Amino acid sequence: MASKVSRFDLDWWVVQKRFVYTILATLLLAILAGGAGIYVWKYGLPFVNSGAVAKAPAGARFISFEGDVRVVRAATRETISASIQTQLFPGDTVQTQADGRARINLADGSILVVRENSTVIIRDNTSAEGGQRVNVNVVVDRGQINVRTEEQPQGTNNVVQTRQTQNKLGPQTGASFGINPDSTEDIRVNQGQMETTSVKTGETTTVRGGEYININPSGNIARREKLLDVPAPAAPHDLERIFVGSSGAASVTLKWQRPVSGSAAHYRVEVATSPFFVTAGKVIERDQLASTEFNASDLRPGNYFWRVRATATTGQVSDWSDPQKFIVVPAGSNENVAVNITEINYVGGQIYLVRGRAQPGTTIRILGRQTLTGSDGSFQLQITVPENSREVAGEAQDPQGNRTRFNFALVPTRGT
Repeated sequence: MASKVSRFDLDWWVVQKRFVYTILATLLLAILAGGAGIYVWKYGLPFVNSGAVAKAPAGARFISFEGDVRVVRAATRETISASIQTQLFPGDTVQTQADGRARINLADGSILVVRENSTVIIRDNTSAEGGQRVNVNVVVDRGQINVRTEEQPQGTNNVVQTRQTQNKLGPQTGASFGINPDSTEDIRVNQGQMETTSVKTGETTTVRGGEYININPSGNIARREKLLDVPAPAAPHDLERIFVGSSGAASVTLKWQRPVSGSAAHYRVEVATSPFFVTAGKVIERDQLASTEFNASDLRPGNYFWRVRATATTGQVSDWSDPQKFIVVPAGSNENVAVNITEINYVGGQIYLVRGRAQPGTTIRILGRQTLTGSDGSFQLQITVPENSREVAGEAQDPQGNRTRFNFALVPTRGT
């Protein structure tokens, strides 16, 4: 009996299998294409904005900050602690606590200083057309800020909003904005100019450098007058050491200069153990002082900070002066402070550069200049001497409070 060959059946099966694969692949592609079409119809092209995202401007950045500074993210409402790496995007909120201060760099190069106990919202901070059009908008919700703008290209808008006003700052302008507990607002323009518009009435006015305006709760300008400058601290100078007396405490006479601009009726002085002048750290508060000095008594050894501000007869209050630090130290043991002048270099004119060594932490004072010796005991000080001087006197003060006067010949030398 002859056997049958099944080659035809085998060839037919192979053809059918390929055909099935082809059908399945076609169906799969059709499903994918249909799904993609539905996605595009519903959500749009997924990569259409990829170029815009890549060109999105960097957020505002902290230049520096002190104390407790927080950021509330607009997108998530998450609160984070500020860091130098933190970027601030439109809608983000910056909050400073009683011991917090922050300096922020914005898209147009302007600097925003957020004072303690303040809340500021970064509403806009965008740059377009290669930096030729910049929009900066910040909102002061609470407390006080200072803003300083740089040169602005045409098309730049730098706007500061408060509860009662909208303020457009011009180039090279320095201004401060404060919201008071009684719902009034203080606006100071140190230099430059800006346009201030009342949110409620729509009235616009130009405020120029050296002017101050007070906004009442109705949004109107209650007072407009010459800006009252900050009184300048004169003594004790920053980082000065002051020794206790026989009672174990020191008396320090604080002195300041009258404001260069504006007329002060009286002054307020504060002394604290904290540079932020938080309530718990204040040791002295004196107001209504008519003179430009005040004696702070019964100060025990430690670090102290002091500041002063002025008030005009109209009620305008100046900004605080920058905090000055002084150190009250125990009385010395009457030991001599050894000072070794190792090198004197002539710079030019009547200027010399003096180098030497003493105990680490020693204060060296020569002809009105002073410096501290480093951890290795070395110091250098540039001085300007009177004409025809041959010898110079100095004073050294070690960390224990001992003082020694010394003299050295003004001969350019190079020590070992």
